Amino acid sequence: MVSERGLEVLRVIVQDYVASREPVGSKSIVDRHSFGVSAATIRNDMALLEDEELISAPHTSSGRVPTDKGYRVFVDQLADVRPLTSAQRHAIETFLGQSADLDDVLARTVRLLSQLTNQVALVQYPSLATSRIRHIEIVQLTPSRVMSVLITDSGRVEQRLLDLSAPMPEDDLVGLRSRLNSVLVGLALPDAAAKLSALAEDYPADRRTLVSEVTTSLVEQVLANRQDKLVMAGAANLARTEQDFTGSIYPVLEAIEEQVTLLRLFGEMEVDAGGVSARIGRENEGFGLAETSVVTSGYSSSGGSIARLGVLGPTRMDYSNNMAAVRAVARYLSRLLDED
Repeated sequence: MVSERGLEVLRVIVQDYVASREPVGSKSIVDRHSFGVSAATIRNDMALLEDEELISAPHTSSGRVPTDKGYRVFVDQLADVRPLTSAQRHAIETFLGQSADLDDVLARTVRLLSQLTNQVALVQYPSLATSRIRHIEIVQLTPSRVMSVLITDSGRVEQRLLDLSAPMPEDDLVGLRSRLNSVLVGLALPDAAAKLSALAEDYPADRRTLVSEVTTSLVEQVLANRQDKLVMAGAANLARTEQDFTGSIYPVLEAIEEQVTLLRLFGEMEVDAGGVSARIGRENEGFGLAETSVVTSGYSSSGGSIARLGVLGPTRMDYSNNMAAVRAVARYLSRLLDED
């Protein structure tokens, strides 16, 4: 059983090791922190922490480093998730508030997160599998060329150009656009695809071919974008922390390129009462990320669907700062998307 002082010793070991990347010894703890006890007493506390497998000796020196289990206790019991400074909050609001559309806001989100945390930043698109149609626009560019615009309640805007086999009269196009919106708005994407597939059958034979060309393109547009995907930034930050990984960082780089793997990992992470979740070290072994930690939070789109954003880096990371940054960005992103 670890005492209260022992937990405080673990806290300063984690904080000092994260800051310096140097194993932490009892003399250093006494010199840097006000425990009011001797170095011998701190050594006893460290011995108990080592017995509990919360710290370990990387080599024969007197210093100790946190283990994955130690980081877990720190995150669950000791991490002080400090609120961001007013300057950091202002930076988030200013940078994300300049976004033009969903693609832009998510690209800005990962860039911002990677800068705030010095880690790899990841953000999941709102799931189109649960999205609904908000509006469909058909814009005539030339008599036989149109652009279809699909807008979902999650804020996603998808555009596609289509060359028709013959010119479509403007009145027919206006009527088709009205019909599409009256039939499809509010439908989930799978249901919208089914409706679109049968829509051309309701038109006279002389108009059916062109209508079918438009609806077939829209079906492809809907189905092609139902899969979940991630945006990532800051992979170069891994190179700056290469010493935190045994051997090469390339297996980690290869693992984070597999979006399916990362999406599965995100799906297994449940946020805690504070709105964040952390997976540490060997907890990620099944995903090829045993030497990394992942901190995530959920955000909601205007359509109500939940997606994840977070950061990934070595287990030696500033958990308190990263958890605060991830939580703050997720909350602001939810507010921003809800306004759209």
